[in-house]
Amino acid sequence: MKAALVYYSGTGNTEAMADIIKAELERKAEVSVIDPSGFGPGDVAQYDGIAFGCPAMGAEVLEEDVFEPMFASVEGSLAGKRIILFGSYGWGDGEWMRNWQERCEGDGAVLAHEPVICQEAPDAEAESALKEAAASLL
Repeated sequence: MKAALVYYSGTGNTEAMADIIKAELERKAEVSVIDPSGFGPGDVAQYDGIAFGCPAMGAEVLEEDVFEPMFASVEGSLAGKRIILFGSYGWGDGEWMRNWQERCEGDGAVLAHEPVICQEAPDAEAESALKEAAASLL
């Protein structure tokens, strides 16, 4: 089985989340960690599952310079694809993740687990949820 872990991290909090997911995925899959600038529509079909991670930016949106353009480019390829979503935030109430989840559902993606968010660095509760999400991906 093959999994892609595609994420953006500005402060390291989402990267810490990605590290937890990667460790769990490696138990049963070959994992490719991919910078969002290097992932496109042609890559989606190569993986059995994809973990997408992005923190909330600005007014609770996905990072706009690298991650959002990549994600917009792959949306048309997500129908039927198993994915999980994760990310950190410093303010707000998680609106960016709810909006992102709705986009993915509208794209026909199969959300293997509820999205996982945490305020700042992942705590024990977030770590547990990330492990569950990763285990459900494949």
